[in-house]
Amino acid sequence: MNRVFLSLIAAASILSSAAYKLPEQSIDGLATAAANVANCEGADCAFYNPANISFLQENTQFIEGGLSFVHLPSVKFEGTQTILSQTYKADAKSRVDNAVIPYFHYVSKAYGPWRYSVSVVVPAGLRKRWDSPIQKLYAKEFSLKTLMLNPSIAYKFNKNFSLAIGADIVYSKGKVYSDGSGANLPIKRQMKGDSIDYGFNIAAALHLDNGINLAATYRSKIKLSEKGKANLYFGGVGQKYNASVNIYIPAALSLAVSKDFNKFSLEFVYERTFWSSYKSLDFNYDREILTALKPHFDDPIAKNWKDTNTFRLGLKYRYSDKLTLLAGYAYDETPIKSKYISYELPDSDAHVFSIGFNYKQNSNLTWGAGLLYDYKKKRVINTPNNNGLKGKFSKGGAMLVTAGFKYSF
Repeated sequence: MNRVFLSLIAAASILSSAAYKLPEQSIDGLATAAANVANCEGADCAFYNPANISFLQENTQFIEGGLSFVHLPSVKFEGTQTILSQTYKADAKSRVDNAVIPYFHYVSKAYGPWRYSVSVVVPAGLRKRWDSPIQKLYAKEFSLKTLMLNPSIAYKFNKNFSLAIGADIVYSKGKVYSDGSGANLPIKRQMKGDSIDYGFNIAAALHLDNGINLAATYRSKIKLSEKGKANLYFGGVGQKYNASVNIYIPAALSLAVSKDFNKFSLEFVYERTFWSSYKSLDFNYDREILTALKPHFDDPIAKNWKDTNTFRLGLKYRYSDKLTLLAGYAYDETPIKSKYISYELPDSDAHVFSIGFNYKQNSNLTWGAGLLYDYKKKRVINTPNNNGLKGKFSKGGAMLVTAGFKYSF
């Protein structure tokens, strides 16, 4: 089934983070490169660390909403592609793509030691398109839309310590088009599907009296049980199939520490994503497909990804009672080994830089904006890999602009 779904959910990283994740889900989250776990200060704690909602003003409710504009430049490939023992020159550029992504967070007032929150975010997404003859065989178009509902509840044990638990409810919808005519292969595929799947998250927050905050969050692995329709063509004749594929969004652990220094707050986050559970991609159809199509659309595809580390550093500067300035940096590892890289996800290690601000309009309303640049390092494949690629991926990356508001009442 949809090669789109594993490759897409895994590929959402092209937006701003390695692998599937899109962690920039608020003004502060984007402007600090997602170093917003130990020191989140408003409704976006609902997503970044729901245990921290226990330390917000007790009799106040918090809301934050906004939009992120995502710009995806072309990815450039220079090299060759081997298909069925035939090697082709495969220099090409992917299309430029743009997307608009909404987010929303809500935190209730406190009910004794209890408090609840809800986030609605887009945790993953991609639209990767190639018009060049060779690349179209693998990824003429890959597109994914997701939406996650994340309700959580927190319990404050004392003035310093809180725990929280929540649910991750993810809806995903995607499609994939492939066309082998440019590679002298009379094959084509058109696939669509969707799924609703579930996971959980837990979080802890410790606020010490000396101004140091410690935090830990964990999001579970989620099984995406995608089901949909597949049209597979050979020689211009198509066959329709019911199809499915299972894929696991990996578990992720974040450990964070922050410290206030007069007008400054500094936060460091270490994030570990357990991608090594992603061993292979296998599609299932409701009946046998043509033998000539199996090597391209049915045979299991080895992935053997590795666990990754991300290091995040965020800074907040309270310039005045009304204006707060934000900045961030992250180094983000890719889980994809050169042996398994492909056109669907030409990912690489990244340097992430971000800036932003919050402006307090009055006692209830704050608005702000942020800018993030994701710089992808070049990726060189010196010998033909498992997917037949040899050459270099460059360019790519992402630019994100977020604007939103915060309201308390």
